Amino acid sequence: MNGSKRSSLFLTGFLLSIGGAILFSTKAIWVKLAFRNTGVDALTLLSLRMFLALPFYLVAAWLSGKKESAVPLQKKDWLWIITLGVLGYYLSSFFDFIGLQYISAGLERLILFLYPTFAVLLNTWIFKSNISKIQLIALAITYTGIGIAYYAELGTIQQNEQFYFGSFMVFLCAVTYSFYLVGTGKMVVKVGATRYTAYAMLSATAGVFTHFIVQQQWSNVNMSSQLWWYGAALAVIATVIPSFMMSSGMKKIGSNNASIVTSIGPVSTIIQAAIFLNEPILLEQILGTVLVIIGVVLIGWQNSRPLH
Repeated sequence: MNGSKRSSLFLTGFLLSIGGAILFSTKAIWVKLAFRNTGVDALTLLSLRMFLALPFYLVAAWLSGKKESAVPLQKKDWLWIITLGVLGYYLSSFFDFIGLQYISAGLERLILFLYPTFAVLLNTWIFKSNISKIQLIALAITYTGIGIAYYAELGTIQQNEQFYFGSFMVFLCAVTYSFYLVGTGKMVVKVGATRYTAYAMLSATAGVFTHFIVQQQWSNVNMSSQLWWYGAALAVIATVIPSFMMSSGMKKIGSNNASIVTSIGPVSTIIQAAIFLNEPILLEQILGTVLVIIGVVLIGWQNSRPLH
């Protein structure tokens, strides 16, 4: 592949990853609004999200199966897809939804974005991937920014038992999602981005529905029209569209680069939280935001340059 094609491919993956991260970052806003305005619990909201997303993934699975079935999936492939789907979009989402009941949207996104660090380390230790100098610099800049903003956020929150519990739940979300991210980087190349995403999400949906059926019943839920609208926004805007964008972007630029590029997510969430949830934006948050943007732009600029 010549330099021009490589540059174009990376730029496309870069933009897909950025766009997917921004759409994913709306999730915390929709969840907080749903909690605030409907009183719904975490499991019910997550189940509604997956229920409304299900038709999209069924269609995607059918279409991609016809298009990308030249390479049949082995039992090992199915096991990986199911495992990663359960980790990335069932357990990870469930932990995240629980955590959002107790902490702000801005803080949730900052804690969650520890996952690129975990993903890069997992790629290095498990798959023996090399961490380039530019990745190290970008990580250092990005996480310095996130750390500054996180420290500022802590100073504005009444720290109680539920606050720490919520923070821990989101931390678990970051850990489980990092495993999904690393596994996805390997599987999308073999399975195909659309087919992998559809099958992984269907696996996660099965896990969520099983959990809901065991723990709750639909008859106990007040399914207002407002709750349906929030569920639809979560399903389409914050789940279906960005999940395909992220998988496609990751296939083009690799999971290490994707995990760093998507650090734009906390910036997006903080801005949205200020607009829609009236969460404060502090001076330290602005400084942290600038550093995150520098880190993201640095990784995108360096890797999109043609090779000579």
